[in-house]
Amino acid sequence: MEALAVGSAPPRPGLAAPTRYPHLRRPRTLAAARRPLAAAPMEAAGGGRPSPAPARCASAETESEVDEAATSSHAAEVEAAGATEQADNGSPVADAAAAGASIEGVDGIRIRRRPVTGPAVHYVGPFQFRLENEGNTPRNILEKIVWDKDVEVSQMKERRPLYMLKGALEAAPPARDFVGALKASYDRTGLPALIAEVKKASPSRGVLREDFDPVQIAQAYEKNGAACLSVLTDEKYFQGSFNNLEAIRNAGVQCPLLCKEFIVDAWQLYYARSKGADAVLLIAAVLPDRDIKYMLKICKILGMAALVEVHDEREMDRVLGIDGVQLIGINNRNLETFEVDISNTKKLLEGERGRLITQKDVIVVGESGLVTPEHISFVQNAGVKAVLVGESLIKQEDPGKAIAGLFGKDISHAGAS
Repeated sequence: MEALAVGSAPPRPGLAAPTRYPHLRRPRTLAAARRPLAAAPMEAAGGGRPSPAPARCASAETESEVDEAATSSHAAEVEAAGATEQADNGSPVADAAAAGASIEGVDGIRIRRRPVTGPAVHYVGPFQFRLENEGNTPRNILEKIVWDKDVEVSQMKERRPLYMLKGALEAAPPARDFVGALKASYDRTGLPALIAEVKKASPSRGVLREDFDPVQIAQAYEKNGAACLSVLTDEKYFQGSFNNLEAIRNAGVQCPLLCKEFIVDAWQLYYARSKGADAVLLIAAVLPDRDIKYMLKICKILGMAALVEVHDEREMDRVLGIDGVQLIGINNRNLETFEVDISNTKKLLEGERGRLITQKDVIVVGESGLVTPEHISFVQNAGVKAVLVGESLIKQEDPGKAIAGLFGKDISHAGAS
């Protein structure tokens, strides 16, 4: 795979030393640049025929292997579909139409990655036709968001292929210790560490705050005791942006930043890091185990943490079976119906699951529906050591001061002293 090759030879006299991301260099030919990365052949160990399977990341152990596999963002879909067509050069090319919806059913996932029967809107000359059927109509809001995100990311990748992120990645400020910040806050206060969310709107509630200044809000959160910040970057449904993430980082806020995004493609991990993210969100309802595994490896290479979010017992059991998970978020909101029930946290931490989480030293983050000190106490007693809270803070006149109301006490450094 010429575009992703990593040279191991020492630099020759007169040449610049290799950079941290040599695998992101631009392809040498236009044909190489336009070839679908998922279809690039992998030579057999003995230099024989190309491998019959697309690039994977589940067994990658080196930086080059992880990044090579990262460019094949739908590896699990391709394998699940089992449908390939032979290209002129003999290398396998994924059948996109068959792979599009194949994510459904993998590891119990109910979400279809994209419309089964293609888009609902078609054009014939100047005329537009809308042909809706079960295969191209989202079954819930999460599926709608994921379908739109898949299109959005494909367009972003066209404009900025992976090799074009090399300069931004090298210029990005070093990643900060997201997990360490949560542990330090818990040890300091004896209360769940706060990941305060910078959030303007949501699909279910609409605009939450009209006078929305992301930097000012982030600074107020930090001053009042937040250990980390979560920054919404989805624009269509949450009115967030990567500009907000970048602005907060550049404003001198020291709290580690979680990029709150719907990750459907490994390319997004590199893009988030280039914008200053210290952690990313991986949603188990959307991503099969194979994707989560190789994305965790990419995050490790990039120095980022990954908050793996679950909602039910099946998702929790899946994630507990994956090595390398440090943070598990329990979302009390059903992302398919948007109904909230904070007892969900307790249910998922009872019995053997709770013991396994303690054994693995995983930090559990409570998410959604947390409004009062009683709610915080409830999830802490269930085993939570951090909470992610946005709406109940952002809607207050002073989001920073609302933190004391949420915890029932001042958790800032000044208050603790």
